[in-house]
Amino acid sequence: MTPRIFFVCFLTTLAGLHSALVAGRPNILFLFTDDHATQAISAYGSNLNRTPNLDRLAREGMLFRRCLVTNSICAPSRAVILTGKYSHLNGHRDNKATFDGSQQTFPRFLGKAGYQTAIVGKWHLKSRPTGFDHYEVLKGQGHYYNPMLITNGSNVNHTGYTTDIITDQAIKWLDDRDRSKPFMLMCQHKAPHGRWEPAIRHLGIYDDVEIPEPPTLFDDYSGRGKAARGHKMGIADHIGDHRLMLKYSSRFKPDQFSLFDGYFRPRNQEFIDADLQGRDRTRWHYQRYIKNYLACVKAVDENVGRLLDYLDENDMAKDTVVIYSSDQGFYLGEHGWFDKRWMYDESLRTPLIARWPGVTRPGSENTDIVSNVDFAGTFLDIAGARIPNDMQGRSLVPILKGNTPGDWRKTFYYQYYESGGHGVPAHYGVATSRYKLMHFHEPNINEWELYDLKADPNEMKSVHGDPAYARITAGLRKEIRRLRETLGVQNNQ
Repeated sequence: MTPRIFFVCFLTTLAGLHSALVAGRPNILFLFTDDHATQAISAYGSNLNRTPNLDRLAREGMLFRRCLVTNSICAPSRAVILTGKYSHLNGHRDNKATFDGSQQTFPRFLGKAGYQTAIVGKWHLKSRPTGFDHYEVLKGQGHYYNPMLITNGSNVNHTGYTTDIITDQAIKWLDDRDRSKPFMLMCQHKAPHGRWEPAIRHLGIYDDVEIPEPPTLFDDYSGRGKAARGHKMGIADHIGDHRLMLKYSSRFKPDQFSLFDGYFRPRNQEFIDADLQGRDRTRWHYQRYIKNYLACVKAVDENVGRLLDYLDENDMAKDTVVIYSSDQGFYLGEHGWFDKRWMYDESLRTPLIARWPGVTRPGSENTDIVSNVDFAGTFLDIAGARIPNDMQGRSLVPILKGNTPGDWRKTFYYQYYESGGHGVPAHYGVATSRYKLMHFHEPNINEWELYDLKADPNEMKSVHGDPAYARITAGLRKEIRRLRETLGVQNNQ
């Protein structure tokens, strides 16, 4: 055999081994949003809106009731998902940091395992994406209208509504991909992040609806310490730059808007809340805020439906794992707030819905404590790739198969670093299925709070210091110390 013939045969053998390696492994479609609270998904029991396409995903897959984030803020959450590591190890503790793309991330491992990888939509990590075969990402937060997508290093302008365009580009990539390989596509929406600017087709869709108020809308924080009382995220008084969204009220119709600098602005700039005070002011702001937020969610749900339909129409659904989540939870008026950051449940808990045809039982639910730190390992496990030992999460594949491991976590560590954002101080804590202990450790506060979620599911009154909870408190403090040591958190962090 000549050297040339031998070399050709060798390459042919390698190609055959590669095809055998990737054959039978599912595609992965990761649908991700920004600030989408479980309270705004009807599959989770929302009384605010209907999300038929997300509900379909839940009916055909598994809905997780207790998916918790390690650090409830946008960019750090994304870094945790990419690396499978907590913020103190991946270096991205707050929104001010620039992500170190040279470090270990799951897309790199998927590429080595024979997957074609792409990310389309919101990136929000300042550096350019690395480890992907293709990327089209918004610059920073991006805009809701006429977005520019940084596409493999080039700036490409688009016309239209950003949620639709991200889906358009995701579908285009699916059409153009290398079909000899399984794929991992991260389709990541800006919505429903502030400033809550709906698609023009959705303006006024809630005009004739009075959205229910959360029972804690008028929380006076008397049951907690300094931290909650010092907030700056009140719907009545702290929306600040977000006040622009209040103009998208029932008073405006599509023909009353003009396009300016990439945004649709109402031509009439008048506010109608100028003379409102007290609870009337809060109620007016809440209705304006929640209606625009929900209108943004409606576009997300529609576009989830577009992608599910695409998989069906192209005979890909049975070979594709679809996972939906968000970077953290969000306040939809609970405690009088918008935004996130706190370890309280509305911001700690994020949606997670997964459909894996032939593997995950349709219509199933899970109440184990899972987390965004588990996503990287899960993606690798689905692909049959090795999970690096230094990833701190665990694969959700056994749970998706209906078999929660006997040693699955019973406690969960949380830490928020970005002191001062919306008045939220740095804090850390531990959560179990029933209790939550948190420490606000800044010198001007230095307070502990403890909540019994069974007796007080809305977390209205801290029972820290109550003698009846002394044993629980001591046990949770010990568990915090253990978790910090296990996770490699330094004493000065």
